[in-house]
Amino acid sequence: MKVIEMPAEGDAVKAKLICAGVLISGCSSSQSALNPAGAGAELIARLFWWMAGGATVIWLVMIALSIYALHLNPVAHHRQKSALFIIGGGAIAPTIILTILLIYGLNLLPALLARPPAGTLQIEVEGYQWWWRVRYPTQSGKPVELANEIRLPRGEPVEFILTSNDVVHSFWIPSLGGKVDMIPGRTTRLTLHPTKTGHFRGACAEYCGASHAYMNFTVDVVEKEEFDEWLAQQSTDRITPQTESVERGEALFLQTGCGACHTIRGTEADGKIGPDLTHIGSRSSLGADMFPTNRGNLQKWIAHVSALKPGVKMPAFRALKDDEYQTLSNYLEQLK
Repeated sequence: MKVIEMPAEGDAVKAKLICAGVLISGCSSSQSALNPAGAGAELIARLFWWMAGGATVIWLVMIALSIYALHLNPVAHHRQKSALFIIGGGAIAPTIILTILLIYGLNLLPALLARPPAGTLQIEVEGYQWWWRVRYPTQSGKPVELANEIRLPRGEPVEFILTSNDVVHSFWIPSLGGKVDMIPGRTTRLTLHPTKTGHFRGACAEYCGASHAYMNFTVDVVEKEEFDEWLAQQSTDRITPQTESVERGEALFLQTGCGACHTIRGTEADGKIGPDLTHIGSRSSLGADMFPTNRGNLQKWIAHVSALKPGVKMPAFRALKDDEYQTLSNYLEQLK
């Protein structure tokens, strides 16, 4: 007979502490609503803790009544006394607590839904299956377009103009504020006010198809001066090829028809179907925050995109030779 050794009591306690630590650490990640870095997220986190406190009070009242009835006084109770416990502890107390929480939550809505002041930076975000098109206005009147990447200035409100190209998506940056649905044929708006610098993660919070879980984006909150410098750099055209290898890559990009779907400013490529690739080499991630942006991942994406991201509409260019994949990925990586 096989003897199963039970863990020592000390080991069990350690295991529980480790599990609790793992769970708590998840509250401080770059995609946590309980790690607020924006004015709206701070209000939402405060509401969460008030609701958690209210739920705890209700739970304690019910546990206290149960202990009293079953252990401290396990005898037949007087009818009126029992009715007092049931009505007072089971109905009146929860109603009072929940009413207080409801009033407190409703009082937060005006601040969360308030329109931003005139002159606020507006960023257009359009949802696709399964990526995000992001447009920034510029003084020239020609917007800067990115994909799956957002950069914001700290300490200033930003208004997002949200639309969807196909199905219902939901725009959400948990550390900065609440979420808003993006509905085909309609325009919705969301105002966020970043209060801390840092790297955060956003996601689609509405199931939208096969690769819904892979529809994420990165958010960097920086100081205003750094933001202005970044936006000015992003508004420039692509760097003119300086080497023969890069020249071959650009020629191959145009010859294979990539420009029919993608734009690279400063070249003949002006496609509007896929993401703008003018500065793709400067982006931190590839495929809506699936992989770090580097030459190897760019090459895999071009050759095996449908295997990496189910349902993606970009065709895989399997007719290219190995050296042509390398040439293309080298060209795209240096677009910074």
